[in-house]
Amino acid sequence: MTIAQRLDVVDDRSMPCTDDVGALSCALAEASPTEIIAAAIDNVAPGKLCLVSSFGTESAVLLGLMAEVDRTLPVVFLDTGWLFEETLAYRDTLITHLGLTNVNTIRPDPERLAELDADGGLWDADPDACCRIRKVEPLARALRGFDGWINGRKRFQGGLRAEIPIVERDGARLKFNPLANAQRADLDAVRARLELPPHPLAAKGFSSVGCMPCTSRAQPGEEMRAGRWRGRDKAECGIHTLLYTI
Repeated sequence: MTIAQRLDVVDDRSMPCTDDVGALSCALAEASPTEIIAAAIDNVAPGKLCLVSSFGTESAVLLGLMAEVDRTLPVVFLDTGWLFEETLAYRDTLITHLGLTNVNTIRPDPERLAELDADGGLWDADPDACCRIRKVEPLARALRGFDGWINGRKRFQGGLRAEIPIVERDGARLKFNPLANAQRADLDAVRARLELPPHPLAAKGFSSVGCMPCTSRAQPGEEMRAGRWRGRDKAECGIHTLLYTI
């Protein structure tokens, strides 16, 4: 069934399909991740769509599926200055493995770092502020030239991600979540089919990897993101909870 045909059979009683974005999200409710990526390309002006990736332990599947649709799509990678060396090496490995041709590394504003984190201890003193200057603000600048972006959140990750739609508004932009419906078994199948190399830290017990000071191993039975900001009342860095109005 095509996207247009799905739009014709959307049932407003079961999902919030009351505007164009909601209708598109409902139409894609049962679409495959590659269909959702293709729909993102079709619904955003040429050159105005990007994929944002951390190149962490969970990143390869989305990047691999994107490469199957269009390996030239711009990829935005946030190098916070606190990433594991293994993550930087993994970025280079995946770029080569998937033949990605348009990966753009962005970094925090040095003046903001000098002003607010001169001693490098902000991650401990105020992790929200650290995420803001190292992730949220740099991404806001990077997204200025785009009308839509693709990310890899999944509902099974729980927390604030448990009910994410396929397509949502992000300020003036569209935000696409191609893996929202995916289950762990689906991701494992893609990894096997595309022969995706694992993140080097996955074998060491890191199920989700962010910045080095705020990432720890997940224990058996814990949720996959349990090792992020362990011991703090914090579950997101802010790039998925704040609207990008810049």
